[in-house]
Amino acid sequence: IALDSLAAIRFSSVKQDAWRLPEAQTAMAAGAILYGGKYSAPDYELILASKPDLAIESNMITHAPDVKEKLAAVGIPVLVDQSSYEPHPLGRTEWIKLYGALLGREALAAEVFAEQAAYLDEVSSQQNSGKTVAFFHISSAGYVVARRPGDYVPKMIELAGGEYIFSNLGDTTAASSVNLEMEQFYAQAKDADYIIYNSTIGGELDSLADLISLNPLLADFKAVRESHVWDTGQDFYQNMTGLGLMISDIHRMLAADPSGPDQLGFLHRLR
Repeated sequence: IALDSLAAIRFSSVKQDAWRLPEAQTAMAAGAILYGGKYSAPDYELILASKPDLAIESNMITHAPDVKEKLAAVGIPVLVDQSSYEPHPLGRTEWIKLYGALLGREALAAEVFAEQAAYLDEVSSQQNSGKTVAFFHISSAGYVVARRPGDYVPKMIELAGGEYIFSNLGDTTAASSVNLEMEQFYAQAKDADYIIYNSTIGGELDSLADLISLNPLLADFKAVRESHVWDTGQDFYQNMTGLGLMISDIHRMLAADPSGPDQLGFLHRLR
């Protein structure tokens, strides 16, 4: 999408209603992009009928190595996108340069990356806020799901001038997130200066009342009392070409007062 090359995509392993990018939804609704089956169970007959030049897979393909082997066996080269292994948020965005090379859009790819890097450069020149931030969502089972401190989301909070409240969760496993009992979450996060609710997974919220309805204990949180609660946009995980802007948004959130704007690029304030 960022390279104005959506026409190069014929199949998606994500269904139309699971996309949060309007351009992708529109293309699938029009039949320009077809659902090609789950990554671990592709519709080989449908895919082979179009004879695609390349299959791009995420790291999830490592859980289904037979799929990668079968695609290669029928003459479809497989590229595994390893951007999720990048330790720095903009390392993920920089993968746009690879797709620029594949699509003959190197100059545009460089512009896209430079724009996001400029957001980070602007934020980096400013003083750390010292404010603590809790980033989480609450699962249907009632657990709080937080990102481990080595994940790219806490890194964005750090780069934006904040301090991730769950810095002691450790990075002993390959999992990027961890489930917390409400008691543990309350003890660690009740005094956080800001809350960012991960609505991409936890479901979109419209107000502080919606948040508190998930668990009444949240009403006691400092960030809730001081109206310092924001939620992410639904496209947060699908828009890897905007991570510089996301860092800038978090920085603006930390600098904003309660009477400031309710809508930033990726973040929306809950009132």
